[in-house]
Amino acid sequence: MQKKNIINVTKTFFPSFKEYKKYLLKIWKNGWITNHGPLACRLENILKKYLGVKHLFFVSNGTVALEISIRALELKGEIITTPFSYVATTSSIVWMNCKPVFADINPDTLCISPDEIQKKITKKTSAILATHVYGNPCDIEGIENIADKFGLKIIYDAAHCFGVKYNDHSVLNEGSISTLSFHATKLFHTAEGGAIITNNAETACKISYLRNFGHKGLEAFWGLGINGKNSELHAAMGLCVLPQVKKLIISRKSQTELYNKLLLDKTNRLITPQKNNRTEYNFSYYPVIFESEKILIKVRTALNKQNVFPRRYFYPSLTDLNYINSPTLPVSSDISKRILCLPLYHGLKLNDIKKISELIKENI
Repeated sequence: MQKKNIINVTKTFFPSFKEYKKYLLKIWKNGWITNHGPLACRLENILKKYLGVKHLFFVSNGTVALEISIRALELKGEIITTPFSYVATTSSIVWMNCKPVFADINPDTLCISPDEIQKKITKKTSAILATHVYGNPCDIEGIENIADKFGLKIIYDAAHCFGVKYNDHSVLNEGSISTLSFHATKLFHTAEGGAIITNNAETACKISYLRNFGHKGLEAFWGLGINGKNSELHAAMGLCVLPQVKKLIISRKSQTELYNKLLLDKTNRLITPQKNNRTEYNFSYYPVIFESEKILIKVRTALNKQNVFPRRYFYPSLTDLNYINSPTLPVSSDISKRILCLPLYHGLKLNDIKKISELIKENI
């Protein structure tokens, strides 16, 4: 029986098993599999240089990275955030006993709007948690001006931002803290994992304790902490994937350019989010916005019938979560119903992109 060619929205990049095996042999020889092993420390040091950041902590996942960040900045009360992001952005705030207050998004970039942020500030506001949507940087200057004016901390959920530059330096240098996800679906991954980035030495010190149960040596404790460490097995995967990232970005860029050529025209029946011209992008995703939810569903159904599986990402708007008491915000609610991420990953054939594009054009 012939195997069906299934095209998912993304596909995990597997590095050379031969290279990974070399690291496995080192792990077995060392007998050291967790607790800040040599490979985990090596990966942290290499990533700091690669990304151009001062302090970077390799942690178990991107959600834990957000939770530790909130704790490290000692945030309380209300945190203004975006309703257009993955659920972890909001759930981390709630999990840390803070209250998410949603500010609507810019309809062009899909990132949180500084004007809407300012409308939501109260005496209880302690911080802004903004997402660089699909790796596309927020209005950083606008957000920082508000934070400075009201004395607020900034956390950037930069889960999609590996390698992204803004004004010729890493976007991860912005804000009080930035966080990354190294999940298997990401451009750079460690199977599961994430990172916390800060340029502040005092904040970095807190993070170092918080991710390791609060340990200060073997027999003393700095304070409350959790287990946010990551293993040698995950670090080994990252060390194998990292040398391939530039090649992966080049491939995704070519795929993106073909989608643009085939799908975008003067009719504006399909549009993509606007990007800042000061951004060096990493081509993490290919989102398209349809004229209506009805057309999106029609297109998705047609694609699914041909074993193509895009994703409604992000959907629904986070104001709709059943543990959140929030009014619906019009722009986020509207965009979330009309946006679809198309397949984009290493090894996706150009003929498949042509097929996907033709199916879309036939159904809009």
